[in-house]
Amino acid sequence: MAVPAIREVRSASPGFDWREGLVWVGALLGGFGMYMAILFAPEEATMSHAQRIFYVHVPAAWVGFLAFAVVFVASAAFLWTRRRAFDLAAHASTEIGVVFTTLAIISGAVWGKAVWGTWWTWDPRLTTTFMLWFIYTVSLMVRAYGGPSGQSARFAAVLGVVGFLDIPLIHLSVLWWRSLHPLPVVLRTEGFGTGLPPQMLWALLTNVAAFTVLYILLFSIRRAQLAAQDALSAQQEQGRRTRPTAEAAKEGWR
Repeated sequence: MAVPAIREVRSASPGFDWREGLVWVGALLGGFGMYMAILFAPEEATMSHAQRIFYVHVPAAWVGFLAFAVVFVASAAFLWTRRRAFDLAAHASTEIGVVFTTLAIISGAVWGKAVWGTWWTWDPRLTTTFMLWFIYTVSLMVRAYGGPSGQSARFAAVLGVVGFLDIPLIHLSVLWWRSLHPLPVVLRTEGFGTGLPPQMLWALLTNVAAFTVLYILLFSIRRAQLAAQDALSAQQEQGRRTRPTAEAAKEGWR
């Protein structure tokens, strides 16, 4: 089944551009967050300055989870309604989620080399995170090689729903199987953020806010790009269908 294309693209309205506002908010939060991570938060006693990777690693992982949560909701809505708008949202959020999860894995590897002495180990949390990255990378490959067909969109949506089930497993993996990865320091049964000194917690939350704003901005831009591509493809397809008729009419006048 061919996926119906979106035939309307909203023109940019004059006046205040809310995306430009997000750029400024994200830049201010990001700059302030880096200041807090480097100069405000204290040096960790056992890991020294290597621990400051934490202020990039955790926000990147958070945005990956947020993006895949959006993929989960949009994919379920697409499977239920078959509306192309939900598929576009899932597609855009999958791309962003894979990018930020890749950043989380790379920053975690750098952190692991400095603290554990190894770039990678098949630790339960690392393994389940790699599984998450792999599932959504496969989803993007399905879209890339399957084309804009309804079948590839449905398959990607199923992966978007199934892959999200891995996220609770990632969170619980360090509780169920003790390994090299440290225990959660923010989401704890003892209370939110009780595993961190206040300065570290505020530095982390500021960077999480900056990364979240960046996600919203990237998602809105990428979602609009995909909608524009859809509209352009539909227009080209319509042109190909009407061209023989126009050429035949032209021949008839000769």
